[in-house]
This record gives sequence, structure tokens and C-alpha cells, in this order.
Amino acid sequence: MSVGDRVSSTRANWLRVRRELRRVLRGAALTRRKREALVAELFRSARPALDARRELANVSARAVQGLLDALAEHGLSGLESLGSGAQDPVVEMRPASVWGIPVSEIVSRPPLRRTLDARGAAPALVGFSAAEAAARYEELAELLIDAGPAEQRLERLGAAVAAAARRLRVLEQGLAPRLERQVATVRRDLDEREREERVRLRLVAGKRRNARQPNAPSPDT
Repeated sequence: MSVGDRVSSTRANWLRVRRELRRVLRGAALTRRKREALVAELFRSARPALDARRELANVSARAVQGLLDALAEHGLSGLESLGSGAQDPVVEMRPASVWGIPVSEIVSRPPLRRTLDARGAAPALVGFSAAEAAARYEELAELLIDAGPAEQRLERLGAAVAAAARRLRVLEQGLAPRLERQVATVRRDLDEREREERVRLRLVAGKRRNARQPNAPSPDT
């Protein structure tokens, strides 16, 4: 038993440590259930996030290929002029919660795919490769915005599962065994003291009985 496990062997301490042990065991049970719920939610959230990642990879590959084709046709300076006039999209978000974990959800976002007129470029100056590259990158931008909350949820759920697992290890492998040792040690000391007290009381009672008994008569009388 380590120094940190030692407590005074009194009944008050025994009752106190027992109450603390019960609280720790209840906390461990609640933490275990929360971890299981978080893991289930993590798996539910992982499938859409993985699907979104695959789609992002495919669209990104097509967008890069489209950009290379457009560069070959227009050159870098030509594409820079075609890309002018783009505006940052305004995305409306709202806070949400999953098992007490703060996350975000998209309320609305503007469509990012634009027509040639909306891009501010004359159709005669825009070749097919440039228009196709622009459309693919606009699609990619929409997917990235939509995937943001799902990735955030996945990351925070993973962190919450790891934190719950660490807390459960502390409760089940650290606090609970230490408190159980304290309960057992104090109970053993109390039982030993009780046995010693019973023996002492029997000895005292025997001495008192002997003191009350008259002396036995001598054989010569």
C-alpha cells in the first residue's frame, strides 16, 4: 500500500471512503455509458464524412486536371483575368450540440456555381477548358463548405471519446482500486481493534468475577 493510500483507521474515515468509492463507481459507470454513446455517434458521423472526403478527392482531381487544361489554353495571365471579380461567399451558421459537445451547422449558403455572365467574362474570351475548370472549382468550393461542419463534428467527437476513455482509466484503474484498498485496510484495522477490545473486556470481566468470589476455605479449618 502506498503512502497516498493510508488513512486513519476510524469508523468515520471508513464511512467517508466508502461514500467516495460509491461516487467513483457511479462516475465510472456514467462515463462508460457516455463513451459508448459517443462512439456510436462517432460511427454514425464517420460514414457521411468519409463519403464527403471521397467525393472531395474525386472533384479535386477533376478540378486540377481542368485547371491544367485551362492553363495550357490560356496561360497564367489569361486565367488571372478570367478569375477576377469573385466574391467571398457569406455562410450562415448556427451553434448545435451533440452529447454536450458544441458543434456548428450550416443554416444557409449562397450557390457558388456561376454562369459566364456572373463571372464577368465575355463568352468569346472564355474557352471550354477555362469554363469547365471554373465550374469544377466552384463545385469543389461548395463541397468544402458543406463538409466543414461534418469534419468538425468528427474531430470533436473523436476528442470527446479519447477524453472519456482517459477519464474512465483514471476512475477504474486509479481512484477505484486505491479507495477499495483504503476501505479494506480500515475495515481490517477496525475488526482487529474490535477483536482486541472483546478480548480485553473478557479479561476484565474475568478478573471482576474472581474478585467478587470469596476465598476458598483452607483444608485445616
